[in-house]
Amino acid sequence: MTDDPAPTADFDDETAGTERETESTEPNERPEQVTKSAESSESTGSTDSTGSTDSTDSLDQDIADEVPEDVRKYERFKKMDGAQYDRVNSFLRERTYITAREWAIARLCADFRTETGVEMTKIGKNLPRLIPFMTDTYTPQAVNQARSSFEGKVKQSGATFLYGAMCGFFTAEELDEMMYEVTEVAKFLLEVEGVDLSVEDELEAEDRISRVMREVRKESAQLRSEEVECPECGHVHEP
Repeated sequence: MTDDPAPTADFDDETAGTERETESTEPNERPEQVTKSAESSESTGSTDSTGSTDSTDSLDQDIADEVPEDVRKYERFKKMDGAQYDRVNSFLRERTYITAREWAIARLCADFRTETGVEMTKIGKNLPRLIPFMTDTYTPQAVNQARSSFEGKVKQSGATFLYGAMCGFFTAEELDEMMYEVTEVAKFLLEVEGVDLSVEDELEAEDRISRVMREVRKESAQLRSEEVECPECGHVHEP
């Protein structure tokens, strides 16, 4: 298992096309270590020399007041309260090319986009407040690096998939089955983020995707000059 990488680490140390995340030795990187630290503080108490917790409570309130309102009201990923980074990361790495860090930050970059750009400083500074399984703050540069890594992986995986669909390796039925499987994963991630998908919307989206993939296969076959579908009767023949 790997840890939530430190924000100053080299995030894109890739081997054979996949991101290899290095282990961090910082004590606040692992969620379970954070929990142990919190438990230790609770057992020893947080009082000052007079035995009062008033100063601590006042400091906590001051910190809370500094948190931007849109950060306090951010509702995505609430279904993952208590989740650990390692488990989220393992789930994603088994089904996608992206990591939990890239997924979370890409979502935040989309949600905190303004007319002048992405609020990367706000995202990095409040990352543990926004994402339950992230345990450390990030610099704006680290946020931008994670976003760029996400974008690059989407382009590469998209090119790989499109080539597989266009090269004739898969039949139309196999493409339909593949699209169903990958769509289910994508819908699950959206639902975890807090997007409510109705059954009607899901079916409509799947139907549109299926039509697009059939069109891709037909056009790519014509591009390869391997077969042509008659626009009148639908009969497929070799030119």
